[in-house]
Amino acid sequence: MELSRIIDILPYIRDKYHRNDVLNAKIGGKWQSWSIDDICDLADHISYGLMHLGIGPDDKVAIISPNRPEWILADFGIAQIGAISVPVYPTMGAADTEFILNDAGVKIVLLADAELNDKIQSIQSKIPSLSRVFSLNEIAGVSHISELIKLGKDNPQPEMLKEYKARIKPDDLLTLIYTSGTTGTPKGVMLTHNNLISNVTAAQLVCPVTNEHKVLSFLPLSHIFERMLTYLYLYVGAGIYYAESLDTIGENLKEVQPFAFSTVPRLLEKVYDKIVAKGEELTGIKRKLFFWALALGHKYELDGKNGAWYEFQLKIANKLIFSKWREALGGNVGVIVSGAAALQPRLARVFTAAQINVLEGYGLTETSPVITVNRLDKGMRGFGSVGPAIKDVEVKIAEDGEVLCKGPNVMKGYYKRPDATAEVMKDGWLYTGDIGKFENGLLYITDRKKEIFKTSGGKYIAPQMMENKFKESVFIEQIMVIGENRKHPSALIVPSFAALIVKLEQEGVSEKDPSRLVNLPRTIEIIQTEIDQLNAGFSNYERVKKFALLPVEWSVAGTELTPKLSLKRRVIMEKYSSEIEKIYQD
Repeated sequence: MELSRIIDILPYIRDKYHRNDVLNAKIGGKWQSWSIDDICDLADHISYGLMHLGIGPDDKVAIISPNRPEWILADFGIAQIGAISVPVYPTMGAADTEFILNDAGVKIVLLADAELNDKIQSIQSKIPSLSRVFSLNEIAGVSHISELIKLGKDNPQPEMLKEYKARIKPDDLLTLIYTSGTTGTPKGVMLTHNNLISNVTAAQLVCPVTNEHKVLSFLPLSHIFERMLTYLYLYVGAGIYYAESLDTIGENLKEVQPFAFSTVPRLLEKVYDKIVAKGEELTGIKRKLFFWALALGHKYELDGKNGAWYEFQLKIANKLIFSKWREALGGNVGVIVSGAAALQPRLARVFTAAQINVLEGYGLTETSPVITVNRLDKGMRGFGSVGPAIKDVEVKIAEDGEVLCKGPNVMKGYYKRPDATAEVMKDGWLYTGDIGKFENGLLYITDRKKEIFKTSGGKYIAPQMMENKFKESVFIEQIMVIGENRKHPSALIVPSFAALIVKLEQEGVSEKDPSRLVNLPRTIEIIQTEIDQLNAGFSNYERVKKFALLPVEWSVAGTELTPKLSLKRRVIMEKYSSEIEKIYQD
């Protein structure tokens, strides 16, 4: 059966696989499973319920919820009638949520909990198109999703649903995904059934996940990365297990023992930093062995380039040290896919040495999302690269270094924004805004075009590349390189307080308050040493000359990060303008 639309996935896997744990969630302390029959029936009931409420082709229905099976059930229930889903990040502020719901003309909202309901209630009067709200959790005074399902059960319209499905063409709109962006109001990316299904089938060709595997899902389904992978997991017949929260990932990994999961670099950095912090607590021979294995892992090379002596040592390191890393990830992880931001090459290197394959990919919401991805095959992978292009996707580098993309995965355009569409779509090519280069057929992303800045001395600085290098320090949690129109680059740094506290305790200092830690002369000395060491790899004009230490970690809630954990540079610059001015006063 050839798949040309996302809604073709359910009948395809119903015929091909007989899995009882297609979708899984932990409820009341126990894992509960949904079979493919459950999913098909519930999706149909949601379709019928929406139809009974007057929802039909091209109508917009928003989903505002963390990952859970109901998210996917609603997604298919909406898509089957030709309606268009509008996912909204649960962490998004009320103003942006109001803008998105109004811009899309959303008629029904499906939301997770009381907190999200309060947010919608506070803005509902300003959204004239919104007629009904359904909750996924039980909330007093709010219609529960079970009511929508029962409405569908009591009012089935199988022939009308069949007709709606038959009318849906591959080029019809499946979803509107609003890019959070680092500046300006969100833009609605119009993605079709063909955009997504082409990305699913092309990515599946290089993805080692099969119907024999289980996967853990915790990146937000509101983001196209996890959503496309969910369609891919369904397509290959894998069992999808939803983590309870970001705080329980470690526990859930041990319970589920997944073969694969996707992540963003920020989370991998945190995992690595926790591992190193535990290593710092060791003493004697155990400590020496740990850091010997770690240093060995950082020298790992791909495709058999390590040599016999290195491989012999690595075998010992894997047995004594890295085996514990694998156990912490469930003991069965074959591949981790990293996307949404640049991954530090040293992390991919050391995890791969530990027999945990981290494959970095690259793409945009506008490309559904995968453009390129590293593979396990020889010569198709490089540390620091984002791999070769997937099937049917073309990539070229413009004269100014910008990465351009063409293929069936490229969006239809921005919703109601022909001006914004024209800015990025030229002669059939999507201008990604990223700067990159090809080496041996592999794409390397070096920076964001709009983030490159020029110092007052006329030197161009690529901050993202530098930030990625500086984050190799266990004492640097977050960093933003600054210096546009200034005499030299500087940095705003959020230290890794956990690592700092361990280090200072070893030196007899017991301070634990971040606001005081950042002002300790010893803290400044430690960070300065790290900066000096890492600066060595850059040209003199690129080197960070000064820095300011900040006591509060940047977050989505604090508005410094986008939902995919990218830096909102303009927000950070404004928020810490006084600290920046102090840096450049001398």
